[in-house]
Amino acid sequence: MSSRGDEAEQRAADFLTRRGLRLLARNFRCRYGEIDLILQDGDTLVFVEVRLRSRSDFGGAAASIDSHKQRKLTLAAQHYLAQLPRTPPCRFDAILMRDAGESIEWIKNAFTAW
Repeated sequence: MSSRGDEAEQRAADFLTRRGLRLLARNFRCRYGEIDLILQDGDTLVFVEVRLRSRSDFGGAAASIDSHKQRKLTLAAQHYLAQLPRTPPCRFDAILMRDAGESIEWIKNAFTAW
């Protein structure tokens, strides 16, 4: 990942932990794909996709989390969950940033997988 991407993920992790979530993992990788951040929000496990865009062409950051990307995230999350002794409540969030990350938009339940 680029240093811009690493910086965006760090800003996203800081943003979410300041709001009370607990960071469990960064850049979880498996054969299905990668999950940028995995956090705990109370009893809920939160899988977070971080998107940084400098331009809004083609719909911007939110539009880049298309059905193909959602499927990859879902499969990676299922792989992560299979390693746990029990399956907690889960959700998929998105952190959207523009340019250098001064503007952060947090979309809870960005999509549903199951």
